[in-house]
Amino acid sequence: MGPELHYQVIVSRAAELREEAANHRRARQAQAAQKTKQRSGQRRLRAAFGKLRTS
Repeated sequence: MGPELHYQVIVSRAAELREEAANHRRARQAQAAQKTKQRSGQRRLRAAFGKLRTS
């Protein structure tokens, strides 16, 4: 394999890895947002039941 071809393979693989990392990062951000949304709903529900018990 010539040096120019080897360099092109490295460049293309690096681009693939960057794209894969970006996709993984977006998926983790979406999961974190989903967890935050679920937790806020549970917190509201818990607060409502707490008010009912003390009334």
